Amino acid sequence: MNLWVLPSILLIIPTIHTFQYSKLAQYVDSHQEQYVETLRDWVAIESDSSNALKRSDLHQMMEIVAQKLRILGGSVQLVDIGQQELPDGQMLVLPKVVTAQFGNDPNKNTVCIYGHVDVQPAKLEDGWKTPPYNLTDIDGNLHGRGASDNKAPVLAWIHAVEAYHALRMELPVNVKFIIEGMEETGSNGLDSLVVAQRDTFFSDVDYIIISDCGWLSRRPALTYGTRGNCYFFAEVEGPKQDLHSGVYGGTLMEPMTDLIGILDTLITSSGKILIPGIMEAVAPLSDEEWKMYQDIQFDMDNYKTKIGVNHLMYNNKVDLLVHNWLYPTVSIHGIEGAFSDPGTKTVIPAKVTAKFSIRQVPNMDPAVVKKQVTDYLHAVFAKRKSPNKLKVTMVIGAKPWLADTKHPLYEAGKAAVRRVFDMDPDLIREGGTIPIARTFQDITGKGIIMIPIGGFDDGMHSQNEKISRYNYIEGTKLFIAYLNEVAQINKTRSI
Repeated sequence: MNLWVLPSILLIIPTIHTFQYSKLAQYVDSHQEQYVETLRDWVAIESDSSNALKRSDLHQMMEIVAQKLRILGGSVQLVDIGQQELPDGQMLVLPKVVTAQFGNDPNKNTVCIYGHVDVQPAKLEDGWKTPPYNLTDIDGNLHGRGASDNKAPVLAWIHAVEAYHALRMELPVNVKFIIEGMEETGSNGLDSLVVAQRDTFFSDVDYIIISDCGWLSRRPALTYGTRGNCYFFAEVEGPKQDLHSGVYGGTLMEPMTDLIGILDTLITSSGKILIPGIMEAVAPLSDEEWKMYQDIQFDMDNYKTKIGVNHLMYNNKVDLLVHNWLYPTVSIHGIEGAFSDPGTKTVIPAKVTAKFSIRQVPNMDPAVVKKQVTDYLHAVFAKRKSPNKLKVTMVIGAKPWLADTKHPLYEAGKAAVRRVFDMDPDLIREGGTIPIARTFQDITGKGIIMIPIGGFDDGMHSQNEKISRYNYIEGTKLFIAYLNEVAQINKTRSI
């Protein structure tokens, strides 16, 4: 007879002995300079996935990741995921995805760690205080592009496995890695890989761990939700060419005026979204979450100082967090085709394209949002009675992700945080989007947790990105502790 243990009654049993953890932690402390130097080497590689001219750097980065895992004795593959087509029609080879496996004991839980080693663009003239690809230690903060997002977290997981290997200790779980090089530009090819390997690489995986996120404050956090993202282009086209505003101004309906007019109907100055149907689809806020957010460590004044403003949309912590995590937002990002260089130019653009996004939350469907936005903007545009042409396109439709905080993965996370930091973690959501989380959830059906080690002030995607030495080193210890905690989750198995 088959007897199945339901996930709802999975148990956590006592964790590893303090002595064993202490030995591993001591190893990490004694090797922290080596860890920093490895991060320095990784940051030095300009693995910008948005720049076709940097593609060779990306290929090099993936090879280095693979070699690092091979040295530890892992079974490593560099998986070809094909090519991408650039806007000019050029075909470019995508960086291979690194997969690795350490251990295959069927009696152990198997965790799969996801990460990426590509980065956002960075130039010194963008406002960096230090060369972005030269890791610089300033008062214990390690500055460099990709330091926090996501090279240090990937390395911290590798260091965790390495500590066991160096001390000749058996890993408490089987560990798999899947590391990609295109996350910052949409994870090209990764969805297809996950589908193709669902019944092979992922077949024995019990849980998936993502560490591509950060803390909310100085208190460690576990992340259980992210918003999705619907990204739109709204193009208004008029005359056949750009025109002189002195010669032609006042004689035609200008595309830029039409575009600004319809953009102004998306959202009010107080943040209310005006597109019919958007807010009606939002999942209601539970009393449990409302109460949970009361205890989250979050300083409104520090938040304002960090982003350089003196006034926010909301005056209390809970309202601000709820609107950043649980409600959709509209953001207008820019206008293509308009004059944006320094100086003056008296031109009427013939065609202009606005770029804006709507962050999605649970119960919202990208296909429905696409129709709502397209229908609404065309209706608004029709009222202007303009002879110009409007074209609305949704170019990204990433779904939100949400986990159950009562899952044993989160209990294991709490225990690991308590062991390393001697405090309980905040349970938080992310306002941003990590599409691969939903991909993993939908395709593999595995339990997922996000365990961040990045600081709240790391400046991911911004100038002067950094990770603190403290977060990097203690984060490595957290991952060591977590592997031991997740090993204690009773596997769902037939008897």
